[in-house]
Amino acid sequence: MSNSTKYTTLKVLAIGAVALCASAAASAQTAGSWSVAVGYNKITPQGTSDPLSAPSIVNSTTKVGSDGQPILNIAYMFTDHISAELGLGTPYTHDMYGAGALQGAGKLGSVQQLPPTLFAQYRFLEANSPFRPYVGVGATYVMFRDEKGSGTLTAISNPGGPATTFTVDNKWAVTPQIGLTYAFNNKWFADLMVSKTYITTKVHLSTGQSADAPLNPIATAISVGYRF
Repeated sequence: MSNSTKYTTLKVLAIGAVALCASAAASAQTAGSWSVAVGYNKITPQGTSDPLSAPSIVNSTTKVGSDGQPILNIAYMFTDHISAELGLGTPYTHDMYGAGALQGAGKLGSVQQLPPTLFAQYRFLEANSPFRPYVGVGATYVMFRDEKGSGTLTAISNPGGPATTFTVDNKWAVTPQIGLTYAFNNKWFADLMVSKTYITTKVHLSTGQSADAPLNPIATAISVGYRF
C-alpha cells in the first residue's frame, strides 16, 4: 500500500470516527431521553428586607447570607429541543445579619430553606451539537424551616425578656434560568446554569414585629450528568 493510499485511508477512518461520535451524541440528546446530574449549587440572596414593623428602631432591616449545597437534577426530553427538569437538593442554611439601623449588629439568626423547582426548557442548536445552550422558566416552592434567633436579636427586639424566635412564610415563586450543556460523549455531560428566583416572603417575630423580605436569590450551579 502506497503512502498516499495509507493517508487517504487514515483520513477516511478519522472522518468516520468523528461522524460516529456525533451520531452517538445525537442519540442521547433526542426526544425520549432521560438524564440525571449531580453537582453543586450556590444560592445568594439579593438586597435587604423591608424595615421591621413597630415597635422597633426606625429602618431596622436585615440581609441574608449565601450558602451552597449538593444538587440533583432529573430531566426528560419531550422533543429534540423541549425538555423538563426537576431540581432537588439538600437544605440550604442562610445566616441573617443586621442592616440599615442594625448595621454592625452582627448575626441575628439563621434559617434553612429548600427550593425544589420544576423547569420547562428550550435547548438551542441541533441534537448532535456537543455544546447546547438553553433557557428555561421554573415553578419553585420555597420551604423555610429550623429558624433560629440569636441573642443579639433578643437584645434588640425584646431586651430583658424571653428569647425572640421567628418564622418565615413558605412561598411559590418564578425562576427563569439560562444554561449551557457540553456532551463529553453519548452518555456523559457537564452543565452550567444560572437562575434567579423572584420571591418576597414575610418574617414574623415572636415579639409581634414583622417584615417583608424580597430575597430574589441568584443561583449558580455546575454539575456532571449521565443520559439514558
